[in-house]
Amino acid sequence: MSSAATPARTASPGRAVLRTETRLFLREPGSLFWILGFPVLLLVILGAIPGFREPDPENGGQRIIELYVPISVVLAMIMSGLQAMPPVITGYRERGILRRMSVTPVRPQSVLGAQMGLHGLAALVSALLVIVVGRAVFDVALPRQAGGYLLALLLAIVCALALGAFISALAPTTKIATAVGSVVFFPSMFTAGVWFPVQAMPDLLARIVSLTPFGASVQALDQAAAGDWPSWSHLGVAALWGLLLSLGAVRWFRWE
Repeated sequence: MSSAATPARTASPGRAVLRTETRLFLREPGSLFWILGFPVLLLVILGAIPGFREPDPENGGQRIIELYVPISVVLAMIMSGLQAMPPVITGYRERGILRRMSVTPVRPQSVLGAQMGLHGLAALVSALLVIVVGRAVFDVALPRQAGGYLLALLLAIVCALALGAFISALAPTTKIATAVGSVVFFPSMFTAGVWFPVQAMPDLLARIVSLTPFGASVQALDQAAAGDWPSWSHLGVAALWGLLLSLGAVRWFRWE
């Protein structure tokens, strides 16, 4: 009987951390708006431009708004990983919360895992909202290659959270984490095609952007949405970035 009770006792601190972090996460309307609301709002604003709803011969007859659905999906990942998560984790370290947890049954890893899980889930919900709004409001077809789309989506989330964890590992304070996240945020938006769709970029620039984590993710999502299996080169670039950023975050992360 004692051996059966032990796993329940050891698992309860992790569940308690998850419940607490979930309550705190839901009390941050600003973060929730930028993750859940802003990508959808951007899609609606762009879809209100008449020319974006018309077939574009330069893009093979594809409408511009169709290109912006995967872009808005990846934007949700960027907002979650770069803007929302790093200040929370660095704030816990700066206030000594992680250090105090290290001497209790609750491990600091539980907090990090809960934060990454919550922000990843929020990004997934935001992606679903973007897809639903794109379909319901602008008649954008649902992804025709569901398996490839899901794989590309998961890799995009891994890249965003790994980049956020990497920033959290290197930034000693919340202010620096916020500043670094903002500096990285704008180039990430560019490579994701927020201002200029990757498919419409000049060939050389498009090739360069395709070597970035979010540029590769957007192109993989766009291919899957069109019914093709995403290019293994795009999936490989996203996977490699996710691996390297994760290793860097683990290598340089400090609990104190």
